Amino acid sequence: MSLRPFRDIKRKKTKEINIGEVLVGNNNPIIVQSMTNTLTSNAKKTLKQIEEISKEGAKLVRVSVPDKDSSIAMKEITKHSPVPVIADIHYHYKRAIEAADNGAKCLRINPGNIGDKKKIKEVINAAKNNDCAIRVGVNAGSLEKDILEKYKEPCPEALVESAMRNIKIIEDEDFYNFKVSVKSSDIFLSIGAYRQLSNLTNYPLHLGITESGSFVPGSIKSSIGMGLLLLEGIGDTIRVSLSDDPVKEVKIGNEILKSLNLLDRGVKIISCPSCARQGFDVINTVKILEEKLAHIKTPITLSIIGCVVNGPGEAALTDIGITGGGQDSNMLYLNGIQSHKLSNSEIISKVVSLVENKAEELEKNK
Repeated sequence: MSLRPFRDIKRKKTKEINIGEVLVGNNNPIIVQSMTNTLTSNAKKTLKQIEEISKEGAKLVRVSVPDKDSSIAMKEITKHSPVPVIADIHYHYKRAIEAADNGAKCLRINPGNIGDKKKIKEVINAAKNNDCAIRVGVNAGSLEKDILEKYKEPCPEALVESAMRNIKIIEDEDFYNFKVSVKSSDIFLSIGAYRQLSNLTNYPLHLGITESGSFVPGSIKSSIGMGLLLLEGIGDTIRVSLSDDPVKEVKIGNEILKSLNLLDRGVKIISCPSCARQGFDVINTVKILEEKLAHIKTPITLSIIGCVVNGPGEAALTDIGITGGGQDSNMLYLNGIQSHKLSNSEIISKVVSLVENKAEELEKNK
């Protein structure tokens, strides 16, 4: 038992699969992924965005392959991508075959629009021949016609039936290197479907609240929906779907995992909302520190609290802490212990220096 068992999350142990060199499922870390929004046929622009997404911490990147030019471009994209590339396929099963032949490490297929069983089998054979994984990507907005007729509308049972049907098709072809998702833009529908599916299968699950909207509402919907499932131990990869820069998707995905202690990466800042008691400008201090410390990948905790109400208590639990004291005199804490006082103008430079030195020390001692 851990020191603080109330923080423990018991993850469901799923089957391990590989997407290129990235291992998914079992006890492997939960992977954050995103998707490009460039024209895939423009390999140069797509690769530039993949680099940006990867730099933010995504271990997998999905690209849409809607046409022949895109599947041809996949050859160059997969050759130079810093992370395994997932080909997103809808309607045209031949694009999946071409993408696999051109280096994609995973094929995301939508059972509702990929075609009949024969076409799915051809896609599976292409995956087999190219050491390529598959994601069965069920979506509430594009369920198979017969399932939609049966249930009258998208519901958890409908999404799960679609997923289990296609799992059987893939298993019947002796193919097991795949993961599954059952996405909806509705939080309740998504959570219900994932819970049911998790009880029925041990394949890795890719979590997401699809089409969740712009940055603020989409981040909130994704945090609630995926956060609940992750707390229950469900989920092996995640994507935050935003109508925004995909780099922001990765940032939010990382923060969701960090808040649940499922990812140790970068500086975790604990800061107050500020009020009339603040001894320094908390809001602008935090904004500047986030920017100046974005390059730190080593896990470090930092508390920035404007006054002594909660400042000492928070500082006691972080690697580095600042508590506002008023009259241009603030207390610096190191490893939970009072160190010395800082003026308002010293806070940012001192904290940046301390965090960078701490990160360097921790990396040396690994």
